[in-house]
Amino acid sequence: MSFAKTFSAQTVGLGAEIIDIEVDLSKGLHSFSIVGLGDKAVEESRDRVSASIKNSGFKSPKNKNQKVVVSLAPADVRKEGPAFDVAISLAYLLADEEIKFDTKKKLFLGELSLDGKLRKINGVLPIVAEAKAMGFKEVFLPKENAVEAALVSDIDIYGAEDLKQIIYHLNTKPLKTDKIVEEKVIQTKIPLQSQTEIIYEEDEVSIDFNEIKGQETAKRGLEIAAAGGHNIAMYGPPGTGKTMLAKAFSYILPELSFDEILEITAIHSVSGNLKNNIISKPPVRAPHHTSSYVSVVGGGSNPKSGEVTLAHRGVLFLDEFPEFDRKVIESLREPLEEGEITISRSKGSYTFPANFILIAAMNPCPCGNYGSKTKECICKPTDLLRYQRKVSGPIMDRIDMWVEVSQINYEKLSEKDSVVKESPEIKKRVVGARNIQKERFVNAKRKIITNSEMEAKDISKLIILDDKTKEILNTSAKKLNLSARAYHRVIKLARTIADLEGDKDIKTSHILEALQYRPKNSQF
Repeated sequence: MSFAKTFSAQTVGLGAEIIDIEVDLSKGLHSFSIVGLGDKAVEESRDRVSASIKNSGFKSPKNKNQKVVVSLAPADVRKEGPAFDVAISLAYLLADEEIKFDTKKKLFLGELSLDGKLRKINGVLPIVAEAKAMGFKEVFLPKENAVEAALVSDIDIYGAEDLKQIIYHLNTKPLKTDKIVEEKVIQTKIPLQSQTEIIYEEDEVSIDFNEIKGQETAKRGLEIAAAGGHNIAMYGPPGTGKTMLAKAFSYILPELSFDEILEITAIHSVSGNLKNNIISKPPVRAPHHTSSYVSVVGGGSNPKSGEVTLAHRGVLFLDEFPEFDRKVIESLREPLEEGEITISRSKGSYTFPANFILIAAMNPCPCGNYGSKTKECICKPTDLLRYQRKVSGPIMDRIDMWVEVSQINYEKLSEKDSVVKESPEIKKRVVGARNIQKERFVNAKRKIITNSEMEAKDISKLIILDDKTKEILNTSAKKLNLSARAYHRVIKLARTIADLEGDKDIKTSHILEALQYRPKNSQF
């Protein structure tokens, strides 16, 4: 009887923590205990491990007169999930002297089925990144997770189908059983170690801007929003194209950088939303207006990321914006201002990234006909007031652009679609404006991407207004009673408009256009 130690890991927030797996065997009546603050999935690992060991050709721990103690360290950290199964199984076999290999700098991940097969787990990318940072050289995990793990360079990734493959690959001791299948695990070498080697998905535009009749002001607004990463709200009666415009928006966004791909893929991996091995397009999240506070913002007893984090580096589309719970709407203050969300619980405080472009769509009233020249509004004054108050002043202040999407005439609707795609041309202009911003911020040694991320100190340093333009801005700000936040947002918006036109300096026309997108007193 002996002792053995292997290494595994689990996610904590959007990061990861290495977990030491220690197994001690001693003589006596059979018992199998797991200590170290494990949850139900960890506790049930005893049965999965025992069955998988038996079905891999070894004698089950349940059929031996041994006292088995498995310790997951550090002991004061809560352990969750089934990802420790493989490490526990190997540590047991090492302690029982059935197999022998050097465990140093090797990390083991994976859930085991009863027949010894490895099941896919969540959160592999941040775990492998942490393993590399901690000096590990090899990671063994389920084959289905291998491509995702291989996004991390300079660490060897081994994808296995079952426990037997890992044992045969590592074991240096003659086996007592002849039931082990002699099949080596294949080392996964995926050419995804640099941005130039990323194979992006082809752009298949399902909704092109030319399919949306009229609404040129809204299209212009969305182009500016995409170019500078600005938040935008579209308001107008039902059926005018607000949802279609929002759906078409994602196709004019620039491609993600390699670092952004890693960041977004890690977020979705931890959340269990990673359908493919990699996310190479800006994510688009569109929660229903009945969604709960926790599902949108994130939280829980062990905080998990919500829709605002899943939309990081992408788009958060909130249709029927005022119909969301007021608590949900008000919770957007922090991510819209800071680009992150902090969730505090008794166990600790977690900060999740939440830098997204908000697209809010709303009707002018519950029935949708307020202000219409052709239809009568049937809303009671109290209902109308309650509806408009759902969107508070601080939230309105944080939305850069307010665009009306009005009714269009039927003659316009009956026109044939243009054969020339509009979205690719808009995307070219957006990419051009983003490149200008990138050069500006690199030269200023600022780690931001878009104009919307600039702080007050960046505006004073990087944006210079001539006297005439400044006078018009200040005069207009007084008339519109703009807050300091709104004042700065107008300048940032004007900077994006200038970038789209390739102008080095902000002109009066850019400021005037930016001011047009501020909310009117008659609306919300």
